[in-house]
Amino acid sequence: QVHLVEFGGGLVQSGDSLRLSCTASGHTRPIQDMAWFRQAPGKGREFVALISWSGSSTEYSPFVGGRFTISKDAAKTTTFLQMDSLKPEDTALYSCAANDYYKLSSRASDYRWWGQGTQVTVSS
Repeated sequence: QVHLVEFGGGLVQSGDSLRLSCTASGHTRPIQDMAWFRQAPGKGREFVALISWSGSSTEYSPFVGGRFTISKDAAKTTTFLQMDSLKPEDTALYSCAANDYYKLSSRASDYRWWGQGTQVTVSS
C-alpha cells in the first residue's frame, strides 16, 4: 500500500507563492508517475501537473501558464509543486496522486493512490 501526504497549503495573497510537497511512504517501489490535481468548491477535479518517475518528463495544464513548476527529490519519493504568481482562481484543494505504470496521463482515473489534499486559498 502507498500512502501520500501533502503539505504546504495555506492562505496567501494574490501574486504570492506557495510550495506544496507530497511524500510517498509504504510500498513505494511500484510508483511511476506522480501528479497534482485540484478541486475548487462546486467544481470538478482538475489536472494541474505531472512528473514521471525519473523526473525527466513533466506536463502542465494550460491554465498554469508557466507559473507552476513540478519537481521531485533525489529519492523520488517526494514531489513538489512550486506555485508562483498565485491568483484567486487558484483557490482549491490540491491533491497529490500516483500511479504504478508509466503513462503521463492527465486523467484522474489513471491514478491509483491519492493523498487527502492540502487547501490553498488566494485572496485578492
